[in-house]
Amino acid sequence: MASLLLRKSYTQCVIFQEGLTLAPSLDSVFRAASEPVYLEPYPDMSQAVPPPETSATDSDQESAASPRARRQRVQAAETGMVVLKGLARMGGRASLTALAAHVGESPAKVHRYLMSLIAEGLVDQEVATQQYHLGLEALFVGVAAMRQADPLRISEPALIRLRESLAVTCFIAVMGNKGPTIVRFEEPGLPITVNVRVGSVLSMLWSATGRAFLGALDEAPVQQMALAELADAPQELRALLDHDDPIGVLRRDVRAAGCATVKDTNLRGISAVSAPLYDHTGRPCAVLTALGATGGFDVSPGGKVVAAVKKEAAAASAALGYTG
Repeated sequence: MASLLLRKSYTQCVIFQEGLTLAPSLDSVFRAASEPVYLEPYPDMSQAVPPPETSATDSDQESAASPRARRQRVQAAETGMVVLKGLARMGGRASLTALAAHVGESPAKVHRYLMSLIAEGLVDQEVATQQYHLGLEALFVGVAAMRQADPLRISEPALIRLRESLAVTCFIAVMGNKGPTIVRFEEPGLPITVNVRVGSVLSMLWSATGRAFLGALDEAPVQQMALAELADAPQELRALLDHDDPIGVLRRDVRAAGCATVKDTNLRGISAVSAPLYDHTGRPCAVLTALGATGGFDVSPGGKVVAAVKKEAAAASAALGYTG
């Protein structure tokens, strides 16, 4: 009968495979009874082998690799946005070659980024022409941005800056059914006395605000308002306009200057500068105006008031999506 011997420090066991009987040998039993038992102590943890040390060089390499990897990811994201914005600025549709030339990158590199943008739904490709165009996710982004493009909300900081930097009264007006209507109004610490407030409707021909709308809008109702005012105007005011084509010349002058100015025409002793705000479609949606007492208010084309109003109007238009 086969057997297997298992030995310990003081015990010997015999295992019989058939009966699975476990029995210690007699000599080991007697020896165990007469010999003291020695218990092995727990291992001394102070003698434990320390973990392998990390060299300063390895640590430095890891810390250096992490920022480098982050920079690479940021650069990749920036390049992807350049490709996406380039496609948008080309009208939302372009071939690979044209897009690569527009953004100044190789077609192979642009193609890799386009594949990633297609995977995210920001770009799609037309099978018939192989041209790339903005995808559905880009449309969602654009719609969300358009909902936030409120000219009144966007232009409010411009009013504050003009009021603080120039110490002048300023306001935002929109075109209503009766004419240019003030919807936001800001005054400096020492305001001038003017009889216009929020809700006031201004003249189309004799206010800077109305002239800015007249120069920027080609709509028939606006032209009709201007013609009606011209017919009712006194001779002294009509003399301020061109004799042969009063409205046409006025509109061309406003467009050429990028703003409209008046001096003592709408309100005696008051001068004003106005510039239009354009939305993403290129349509004038509002007018920004600054006004002050004629004696200390410079409306010359090279003056600081004209420059400040035009700058703020351009910045607000850009925030509304205007690229012209």
